[in-house]
Amino acid sequence: MKNKYMFGGGIIIVFLGVMIYLFTQTNVTYESSFSRVMQSQKTVKATGSWVKERNYVIDKQNNLFSFYMKDDQGSMMKVVYYGTIPNNFESSTSVVVTGKYNNGVFQATDILTKCPSKYQEQPVQNTNS
Repeated sequence: MKNKYMFGGGIIIVFLGVMIYLFTQTNVTYESSFSRVMQSQKTVKATGSWVKERNYVIDKQNNLFSFYMKDDQGSMMKVVYYGTIPNNFESSTSVVVTGKYNNGVFQATDILTKCPSKYQEQPVQNTNS
């Protein structure tokens, strides 16, 4: 009976050790400045907006989606993503990309879009006039 408790306790300790290790290994940093993104060697999450004037490119043969985005300071960078175009990309107000900057291009592994809310407060009209 005592061996069962020791075995169960050992499993719990190993599980907690693995969880603590995995929790401390996240090295994704959040950057809003593309100049810092371009200098970083780590995986980063960059926030900006799609540059609609530059359009986007979809290469279905290579499963490639690329576009340009800019940050709050006006710096632009090209983003390349191996995958399909995200839903609501064209109506998005901001874009969050996760990946690394290499050879003049941000190579995204994930793209999230933020779309304008349809629940935004509308101005109230006064009917007593």
